[in-house]
Amino acid sequence: MNILYTLNDKFVPQVAAGICSVCENNKQIKNITFYLISKEITDANKKKLIDFAKKYGRNMKIIELGNIKDYFDFEFDTTGWNSIVLARLLIDKLLSEDINKVLYLDGDTIVRGNLDELWNIDLSNNVIAASIEPTVDKERKENLGLKGHPYYNAGVLLIDLKKWRKEKTGKKILDFYKENNGKLFANDQDAINGALKEKIYTLLPKYNFYNIFYQYPYNFLKKLMNDVQYFDYEQFQQCVENPTIIHYLGEERPWRIGNHHKYKNDYDNYLNLTPWKGQNYENGWKIYFIFWYIFNFITKPFPLIRYKIINSLIPTFMKIRARKVKKEK
Repeated sequence: MNILYTLNDKFVPQVAAGICSVCENNKQIKNITFYLISKEITDANKKKLIDFAKKYGRNMKIIELGNIKDYFDFEFDTTGWNSIVLARLLIDKLLSEDINKVLYLDGDTIVRGNLDELWNIDLSNNVIAASIEPTVDKERKENLGLKGHPYYNAGVLLIDLKKWRKEKTGKKILDFYKENNGKLFANDQDAINGALKEKIYTLLPKYNFYNIFYQYPYNFLKKLMNDVQYFDYEQFQQCVENPTIIHYLGEERPWRIGNHHKYKNDYDNYLNLTPWKGQNYENGWKIYFIFWYIFNFITKPFPLIRYKIINSLIPTFMKIRARKVKKEK
């Protein structure tokens, strides 16, 4: 099994927790190799990561990305996201030719169970498999040419890398990104959706479970899908009750002090098994989370109102994120 992460030095503790969760819950898998596409990870952290994987009898290969702009023949604006997010569009260039399949996991994911079933899914004629993100607004979908198609979250991707190369998938995605002037709201995720809408296999929510699945009721999420088929209620409930992969999407992240994420303990438990135990917890979020949980409590009975408020605030959040990234540079 080949598992891929992309990360910079600041995100090493989170990825280490994710790697730990994979290893702890998949001891039955004989061979696992972790591939890390690195943006300026320190040598000390690289050594600690490799040694940590060896502790579980797993291989690890770290690939230094360098200047990501060297891979693009057009200007792009990541709208507040670190440019490392674009590295997953370059896997055909960064991973060796002998790798035919890879499971990509965002650095803010934790694995709670067996990955065998996911790894062995038959993608048929599809290039990738991903989980639907039902809360993406209608206008954004239509701008990407997705009318009548689901929008997928790219935080967990099962990738047929052999087919990806054969069908020049990377070029198709980059061409779509270029045609949109290198500026898409969700960068590589939007580009993947727009370019591959006919080539994506739908995963159950249990393989990419994030907070919307307990913040919104099933019937509301199904209604948001409009004319696109969604899971039945029984499938949805099974996923919600026992998700396999937790994706800490949004601002409510377990390493931010003051949060009460439903699966916070999962992150804490795995982080505490790594050499980065207790590291990288962020201050300055307590007041934010107080207001966040009051907002959630008040709007819980009114999902449509909550949805409209959140969508109206997202551009503001992105501007704040962009200013923060610019300041860090």
